Amino acid sequence: MEINITKENFDDEVRNFKGTVLLDFWADWCGPCMMLSPVVSEIAKELDGKIKVGKVNVDEQPELSVAFRVENIPLLVVVKDGVIQKQSVGVIPKNSILEMLK
Repeated sequence: MEINITKENFDDEVRNFKGTVLLDFWADWCGPCMMLSPVVSEIAKELDGKIKVGKVNVDEQPELSVAFRVENIPLLVVVKDGVIQKQSVGVIPKNSILEMLK
């Protein structure tokens, strides 16, 4: 299951969450984001109950984009117990994303 992450729910869904969160920073106009989105959705379904997957629309959530210093999208960020662990910019294969989550 994917959750729409906003500045209003960020603390509950990400910062204070005990476990792993995969954040996908994206935008409607971003071609590579549209290529990566189905892969992220597939991972969300496969790992449902094991990790949380959050989608952050950079146009709708500029404060979160600034907080994560988003310069290029798509940006994937792995957060574990509220701490950023890994980041990746651009389209990457599914196996690389799964490797980031280990």
